[in-house]
Amino acid sequence: MAEKTTVNKTELVAAIAAETGQSQATVNGVLDALFQQLATNAAAGNKVTIPGWFSVEQTERAARVGRNPRTGDEIQIPASKGVKISAGSKLKNAVK
Repeated sequence: MAEKTTVNKTELVAAIAAETGQSQATVNGVLDALFQQLATNAAAGNKVTIPGWFSVEQTERAARVGRNPRTGDEIQIPASKGVKISAGSKLKNAVK
């Protein structure tokens, strides 16, 4: 079985540039713009969907009571917002 590795942004940009014939600077700019738009829309409460691949949306966590693991004291955890990323069918099928 092959060893699992992590692909970083630089390696991803290089691979996309080689596959598309675009410069690495162009690909890097497009990826930066994509991530910025995902962040901007999630912050605004909009759901972004790329059908078959993934969707990104804002979630809300209700306020709750937690426990300090060191002291055992109860603490109030305020309501907060998070981000949910869901895999689409094409991405799920690619890893089967």
